[in-house]
Amino acid sequence: MITLTCHGAATEVTGSRHLLNINGQRVLLDCGMHQGGELSKRLRRDTLPFKSRDIDAVVLSHAHLDHSGALPRLMRRGYRGPIYCTGATLNLLAVLLKDACNLYLKDLERDNLVRKRKGQKVQKPVYEMEDVLAVLEACQVLPYDLPTDILPGVRVNLLDAGHILGAAMVHLTLDDGSEPEPMRLLFSGDLGNTESPLMRDPAPVPEVDWVMMESTYGNRNHRSYQETLDELAEVLESARGGVILVPAFAVGRTQEVLFQLGCFYHQGRLEGWHVVLDSPMAIEVTQIYDQWLELMDPEDLAQLSAEGSNTLEAFLPCLHLTQNTDDSIGLNRINQGLIIIAGSGMCNGGRMVHHLKHRVWDDRTHLLFTGFQANGTLGRQLVDGEKRVRLFGQTYAVRAHIHTLGGFSAHADQAQLLNWLAAIPGRPRVLLVHGEESAQLALKDAIEARLRHRVGIPRLGETLILRP
Repeated sequence: MITLTCHGAATEVTGSRHLLNINGQRVLLDCGMHQGGELSKRLRRDTLPFKSRDIDAVVLSHAHLDHSGALPRLMRRGYRGPIYCTGATLNLLAVLLKDACNLYLKDLERDNLVRKRKGQKVQKPVYEMEDVLAVLEACQVLPYDLPTDILPGVRVNLLDAGHILGAAMVHLTLDDGSEPEPMRLLFSGDLGNTESPLMRDPAPVPEVDWVMMESTYGNRNHRSYQETLDELAEVLESARGGVILVPAFAVGRTQEVLFQLGCFYHQGRLEGWHVVLDSPMAIEVTQIYDQWLELMDPEDLAQLSAEGSNTLEAFLPCLHLTQNTDDSIGLNRINQGLIIIAGSGMCNGGRMVHHLKHRVWDDRTHLLFTGFQANGTLGRQLVDGEKRVRLFGQTYAVRAHIHTLGGFSAHADQAQLLNWLAAIPGRPRVLLVHGEESAQLALKDAIEARLRHRVGIPRLGETLILRP
């Protein structure tokens, strides 16, 4: 028997964790954290609803924290098996998990200080840095397109998903002995936007029986990339005399924005602007991207080479890097000609929150969102038009101009998801994960109308029988 239980990213976007059971062997696809709200409080609520010691293997689609961030807790609770991922994903994990741990421990320290003042019991950490190091030691690298037996009757093949550096679709061949032919399951992970620069398009997928596919943008299409670039040019023009804040994820989005601003620079369209990458983590991640250029789109690499550049930093000569806090604070004294790129991408932590504190009430500020904002995040509040927001316990008026550039998304939109699914041979059954319910219902209707596939939407904690 083969069953699947979705313990996260079921009618929601974050917290990807999907548990396969093949005749008692348990394989966990992703082990992500839920995002939104204060980190220390969120982690206390976000328990792992399965026994970590009972899991035999973990396969990781990519390094984003909503797919990987709960791995240290898994180790803390007794998991001792392998974690399979690509080499680039392992490099990124070393940065993202350490940074997330440091942020969590700082949040916990502040939370416990408040508890002490109230005479309440302090909270122990749900994981620590030693658990992060245990994750990295447990990782076993699989290159793209190399089928590998990870358990008896379980073969894994990682295919390029075109989403961020190292991102993979997980192709599984599962033999439970109940039928002559093994069952074939494809877990999409996060699928890339085929119009985005830097990353390649998702790799072709062979015939499968089941497809678990993401549905983040299942109910809408992005603007064309050219329209997005035109709008970016308009924002640059309208914001002259002020400052542009760009909340950006350290992995993927930051590098895409840097590349496109580099293109603008060499076209003479960035005159008068200085770009500041105000994120030590994003700086480190960008250096990792430079180490894996062979995974990038050949046309974009050719553009870098044409300008005599072999790194993203060199491609944008007006780029400035701020490693320490004092340099970041010093940006508050500059009120024009700055484009500040900082995390977090959903404004729920990091240096961007401090920049908002100093600038969100100033109508000379332009706030440029380049990606999805999950429910419960400050970014979602701002995109939804909230006139007042809470920052560091204080209320601030929102007078900044809000811009959303949908074409910069690293996720495939509805049309791209449909085209990707249509290209898979045969008539696989489809399970929609990693999307809000409204997006999933719209995508379900579109798949059934166009492709006639049978489509299901798993509920949180629901166990589905894939093969009796």
